[in-house]
Amino acid sequence: MEVLEDSNQQQDSIVVYECIRCGTRTTSEELKSLPELKCICGFRIFRKVRPPIAKRVKAV
Repeated sequence: MEVLEDSNQQQDSIVVYECIRCGTRTTSEELKSLPELKCICGFRIFRKVRPPIAKRVKAV
């Protein structure tokens, strides 16, 4: 059971980033392994990819 919990925590901690210029998606693990934070196109600005789930908030 402990192994399953650890693997679930690792999957939750993996974040996907997208290059603003070319749209290439990379994970946080891949970016950590690179010597500098840069996309394959040379751009250095990434944005965090969010899940396509819309939150619903009740009106007051």
